[in-house]
Amino acid sequence: MCKGLAALPATCLKSAKDMKHRLGFLLQKSDSCDYSSSQGKKEKVSASQRLSQEEVRKWADSLENLIHHDRGLAAFRAFLKSEYSEENIEFWVSCEEYKKTKSPAKLSPKARKIYDEFISVQATKEVNLDSCTREKTSHNMLEPTLSCFDEAQRKIFTLMEKDSYRRFLKSPYYLDLVSPPGSGCGPENCKRNHTHSLDCNSNIISQCA
Repeated sequence: MCKGLAALPATCLKSAKDMKHRLGFLLQKSDSCDYSSSQGKKEKVSASQRLSQEEVRKWADSLENLIHHDRGLAAFRAFLKSEYSEENIEFWVSCEEYKKTKSPAKLSPKARKIYDEFISVQATKEVNLDSCTREKTSHNMLEPTLSCFDEAQRKIFTLMEKDSYRRFLKSPYYLDLVSPPGSGCGPENCKRNHTHSLDCNSNIISQCA
């Protein structure tokens, strides 16, 4: 009977080392399997959250359909950012949020913030409004109501609808999402604009989804 490592024969020590090595390998394999299983679950969740072709095609029906869909809004915002005109959609979104204000006491400070950011002469994200609409909106600031930005918001919506929305429908931001099912993300699809492709890289949409 072996009473210590020194007394163990060389063959006994070798067998012990082999067993230790096999145990380590099995543990690593188990960890790897657990990781693969976890990754598989994540991939399934991601797949279930993918946009349907029907949803994406509806975005082409109207700008309203596009920006009232969370992921459509995110894609359009990313496109406008690439054109350095994201202030338009940011103003529209700010107006939508403003109209949900329930406390009368919060109307004035919220209205002033939107006005200073998007409409005033020194606005950091000034939107393109005609002088008449700008003057009327400025007058509305004297006594802000839930509808004080309505006309300005409509003007910016029309501007986006006639201009940037049409370009969006022809851009990779939309075309890569509306490509036929099963077309995959092969070289032919990706080379149009790999850096802007939402089909190949959905990070842009997932950030605001």
